[in-house]
Amino acid sequence: MENYTMEGRTYRYYGQEAPLYPFGYGLSYTTFQYRDLVLSPPVLPICANLSVSVVLENTGQRDGEEVVQLYLRWEQSSVPVPRWQLVAFRRVAVPAGWETKLSFQVAAEQRAVWAQDWHLEPGTFTLFAGGQQPGQRTRAPSEVLSTQFTVTGAARPLRGC
Repeated sequence: MENYTMEGRTYRYYGQEAPLYPFGYGLSYTTFQYRDLVLSPPVLPICANLSVSVVLENTGQRDGEEVVQLYLRWEQSSVPVPRWQLVAFRRVAVPAGWETKLSFQVAAEQRAVWAQDWHLEPGTFTLFAGGQQPGQRTRAPSEVLSTQFTVTGAARPLRGC
């Protein structure tokens, strides 16, 4: 085998075709609402980590668990990258009518791209937070919040951070 590219071989690299059962697919006995997706800082140096917080509210009549998922999308990259990359997730139990604020760290390594070596690139990125993948079509309603952040500085090898 000489072609090791993942393009067309896994759902992460398909064009606009959505997978039949994407990660996070499923139903719940309650409903959840996401709000207040905050990134800190919204502009960060090339080697810095990103702090993320989001509020999850159980708006249903029953206690429930939700798998909160964070995905990253490169808006421009010098090499092929996935449409979005899962960078964090957490299963959270939330009683009916309650809300919880969740905090995550997205490490600089999670923004690295492979081009003969792992390296970091500056640019604009989109971060998604929700109970499913971005753009997922399911029968169960679930929202996905998104916001952008910017990485500044010169491209550099990951080991240089």
